[in-house]
Amino acid sequence: MGNLAQNLLDTAAKEGDRPALGMGDDVLTYDQFSDAAMRVAQGLRARGVTPGDRVGLALPNVLSFPIVFYGALMAGAAVVPLNPLLKAREIHYHLRDSGARLVVAAEGSAQAATEAAGAVGIEAVAVAGVWPDALVPACAPADPAVRTDDDHAVILYTSGTTGPPKGAELTHGNLSGNARTTAQTLLGATPDDVIMGCLPLFHAFGLTCGLNAAVLSGAAMMLLPRFDAATALSLIERDTATIFAGVPTMFSRMLNAPNAGTVDVTGLRLCVSGGAAMPVELMGSFEKTFSCVVLEGYGLSETSPVVSFNPPPPHRKAGSIGTPIDGVEMRLVDDHGADVSRGAVGEIAVRGPNVMKGYWGKPEETAEAIPDGWFRTGDLARQDADGYFFIVDRKKDVIIRGGENVYPREIEEALYEHPAVAEVACIGIPDPDLGEEVGAAVVLMPGASADPGQLREWAKARVAAYMYPRYVWLVDSLPHGPTGKTLRRDVRIPEDVGRR
Repeated sequence: MGNLAQNLLDTAAKEGDRPALGMGDDVLTYDQFSDAAMRVAQGLRARGVTPGDRVGLALPNVLSFPIVFYGALMAGAAVVPLNPLLKAREIHYHLRDSGARLVVAAEGSAQAATEAAGAVGIEAVAVAGVWPDALVPACAPADPAVRTDDDHAVILYTSGTTGPPKGAELTHGNLSGNARTTAQTLLGATPDDVIMGCLPLFHAFGLTCGLNAAVLSGAAMMLLPRFDAATALSLIERDTATIFAGVPTMFSRMLNAPNAGTVDVTGLRLCVSGGAAMPVELMGSFEKTFSCVVLEGYGLSETSPVVSFNPPPPHRKAGSIGTPIDGVEMRLVDDHGADVSRGAVGEIAVRGPNVMKGYWGKPEETAEAIPDGWFRTGDLARQDADGYFFIVDRKKDVIIRGGENVYPREIEEALYEHPAVAEVACIGIPDPDLGEEVGAAVVLMPGASADPGQLREWAKARVAAYMYPRYVWLVDSLPHGPTGKTLRRDVRIPEDVGRR
């Protein structure tokens, strides 16, 4: 279909007077959204941006983000989304590695972007959170640049857990196709829907399942610049939101928010969880409390991101990531790329129109990730007799205790069943005899009490003897990434934690 931004123009032609974007008391219609994006395209062209250039975008979930994002696409540029909380050193790496022509950042927090841009030798443009005045010239808007499905639309940098971040090259075809399948098959979105935009738009989950899916379907998207569970619930009530997408941590915090039992969220017909495996206990409690359906999906930045989803009842299987979306194939392979037997654990490999073009400027890493046309995800899973996939864990998070593979998620699921547990992260702890021992950092529910010994015994009674955590400690909070996903790699082990 060419330029992804054409979706905005097409929707504006049909649903121009309908609300498209909202933040606080500010609301833009699709006509206003489209017009502003076309003017931004003209403003970027006036600053020297040409088709194929990269434009950095360091903005939170404010109205300027979607306007500048679609404006950059209309100018023919590829967008490099950046977490606005990154430090100048980190932004410098992304701008230099991508060869960005300029970077757009939010007023009030643009110092790091400006410093990084100066070091790279490019321009930094500060814009207001509500309206990107600095990029909206008085001249008439321009038509979008012609782009092909294979042209870059976004260069999305991974977290860099095993080295410097890598830029996943997502094309116009990747993103448009994935948004269409998501909007039609997973969300069933229409112009009557209101999508609650709590996921950061600089991440693939929020970008595709939130912004791009909303634009394709003509739905309204309400933005929350910084996630807060009580605020999110209040906005769902105020705006009669019908769709909410988030990571498991968001669902947990909403479930335990002080206003969880008083807000009216009966308009909420669908919730989508992704970014990390959702504990079965959490899903059941959320659905019971808020009387809505939660569908769990699976995806990665490199896959635009959606790969599969678990259908609604009666076909849903608890704890599963479901089956591949239309046009996408999944298989489980061993370390040599051979298929594993049904029921055995293997690495998820993905092939389809959603898979990235490659890693920007890194042909060797691209060849390693896609050695045979199938993208290796790094996630381990099992497949049942009905073809449903069940995530076991990240390949790099597997704990090897005395030669036995221990999958943290299985232990976490057991601990989540404890009524006092709000969040848990299991990690490997170096051990001179066994190589690694199992540890668990636990956050308790507000007002709840439990000691490490009780939690250790709870897990011991529910998992195999070699798996239960010998080390358990209580923490006030766990480290989370920009989407709210728990970061096991950043969990700190107390020096005085006891072993049993």
